[in-house]
Amino acid sequence: MSIPTQPTIDRDTGFIRELGLFDSVMIVVGVMIGSGIFIVPADMARNVGSSGWLLGAWLVTAVLTVAAALSYGELSAMMPQAGGMYVYLREAFSPIVGFLYGWTLFTVIQTGTIAAVAVAFARYTGVLIPGIAEDRYIIPPIHLSSGYAISLSTGQLVAILVIALLTWTNSLGVRYGKILQNLFTSAKIASLAGLILLGLIFANHAALSANFGNLWTPHDVTPLTASLNALTSFGLFAAICVSQSGSLFAADSWHDITFAAGEVKDPRTTMPRALALGTICVTGLFFLANVAYLCVLPLSAIQHAPSDRVATAMLQVIFPGFGAALMALAIMVSTFGCINGLVLAGPRVSYSMAQDGMFPKVAGRLNEAHVPAWSLWIQGIWSAVLVLPRTVRPDGTYGNLYSNLLDWVISAALLFYVLAIAGVIRLRITRPDAPRPFKTPGYPVVPLLYIVSGIAILYCLFAYRASTTWPGLIIVICGLPIYYLMKSRAAK
Repeated sequence: MSIPTQPTIDRDTGFIRELGLFDSVMIVVGVMIGSGIFIVPADMARNVGSSGWLLGAWLVTAVLTVAAALSYGELSAMMPQAGGMYVYLREAFSPIVGFLYGWTLFTVIQTGTIAAVAVAFARYTGVLIPGIAEDRYIIPPIHLSSGYAISLSTGQLVAILVIALLTWTNSLGVRYGKILQNLFTSAKIASLAGLILLGLIFANHAALSANFGNLWTPHDVTPLTASLNALTSFGLFAAICVSQSGSLFAADSWHDITFAAGEVKDPRTTMPRALALGTICVTGLFFLANVAYLCVLPLSAIQHAPSDRVATAMLQVIFPGFGAALMALAIMVSTFGCINGLVLAGPRVSYSMAQDGMFPKVAGRLNEAHVPAWSLWIQGIWSAVLVLPRTVRPDGTYGNLYSNLLDWVISAALLFYVLAIAGVIRLRITRPDAPRPFKTPGYPVVPLLYIVSGIAILYCLFAYRASTTWPGLIIVICGLPIYYLMKSRAAK
């Protein structure tokens, strides 16, 4: 594979502006479609209790995600430089707010997601190659305490090797990263579209009657508290808000293209278009995927799918005996492309922070291929480390620490989204004359819609999922002493 000569190098930054509109859309789509859409509908269905409200919850996700993307379009056109939300929060509010986001992104959000998706890739590889499993140990669990252990299984090893492989390929230059991204994202779009078509073609009369004959009637609901569930009006509202933690996470990372703005051709126009096109495409596919599930499986089968693998359960009905293998192959393609996009984008934030003296200086260097290789490898090593720790369940089985971390930071990530989109309004006030090649359509209604909705979701998460919400804020707050330490070193 050869790289064409005379690449377009940005003289100010040293980055190569390699990513066109199609490439940028593929990054948006690629990082959004991982394994979540195949799993999270089960928990959402348990929360809301009806097929109509399940689709309604996904429609809310679509509206909020597109509203956020349109608002981000204005920010990305104003500040078309590497770093994305880190830069937006720094400029709209203060350096400390930007740093706390960058800190949380590096320690948990981006790296934890890479670890989670890499293990998902290994887990589904194990469906086809049984020797790859999280309980096939190379190094058996070593208990660090009553609740935590560390191990190395064949499944964990595969996850680490995938992270290493994609970190290495992305260190060769952004062109290699985009080729992989375009290839695997195209394949995963085709796979998800195929899944939807199969669901519509092999629609089950019993499932159609049960799901669409009682579209809005909740049943078999998992209560949020002992006295609150989706059977009451407020309970339904709270259930839809809480369920957004799953669907918004499944559709998350859509803004990662803004991290790599320094490598986008004509970023002031390309990024707003990529954000809009990518989010509309994916949220539409996600909504239709849930329609497909409901065409084949009764809601109770979605709620109680083994290990929450709804898509696998659907294909098992359509293709008894080898549906699981087909789904495993599709998810392997999907997760591999997702990991590549996450690996590509994340280091650009560390690079931008290092340029400001807010991250180790070495992360702010570009290699001969004009990519932040040190930042890539720092991210890759920490992601691999997060694959190793295990949680010890009461029954003696093992979970993954990154799963707890991701549960904890969902609320923190949403808080940063709300702040960034509030930054659109703040910058309109504080910098009214700043060039805005793209302006948020429907301003100020569109950003306010996301801000108000985000606050409502945060309220419900803190009220009804407190055990997995407050720890996220603690992780953010732990960044404060690190900020002042880095600030004092930068001042010397």
